[in-house]
Amino acid sequence: MNNQSTEDSAGEQVTIAILGRPRGNRGELTASYLSSKPERYAALKSVTLSGGDAALADKLFDVEKVWDHGGTLVLKFAGVDSISDAEKLRGAEVRILKADRVELEPGEYFHSDLVGCEVRDRLSDRLVGHVTGWEEYGGPALLEIDDGRLLIPFVAAICTDIRPDERVIRVDLPEGLEAVNEVPPSNHLS
Repeated sequence: MNNQSTEDSAGEQVTIAILGRPRGNRGELTASYLSSKPERYAALKSVTLSGGDAALADKLFDVEKVWDHGGTLVLKFAGVDSISDAEKLRGAEVRILKADRVELEPGEYFHSDLVGCEVRDRLSDRLVGHVTGWEEYGGPALLEIDDGRLLIPFVAAICTDIRPDERVIRVDLPEGLEAVNEVPPSNHLS
């Protein structure tokens, strides 16, 4: 374990996994993938862990080993050699520098780059809202707008111009999509 704080490290970080329960008796931990590119985890050398039971304050950990065990990511960190050591890391976010992310194919985007983007109507430039999250249910991913006020399918026919570097996504919303998500006004009389 490298106890150097990441505040010394230059650059913004992104979360790529969340640590789960200990696995085995040598300090291994399960983790939830937060990437659609599981092959990227095999190359991890050091990561920042934040949060968890130990209330980590963004500490660097050297990665000894990473593997997939039946669809579950398993990580082993240097200096974490027992179940009790691993238990202290449960719930921690596994972070890397944004600059260390894998290369994407054209037309692919990191979820973290889309959160915070303005969503604007392509024709009128009207502000529809801001991306506050991302949901996946097996079909096309959904952009969550303004904490769930609106869900927009993340497909090329609707999200026609995606520019995360400019913090904007231009959309051609199907007729009625916004009305489906509106909350009806209250019938209370004042």
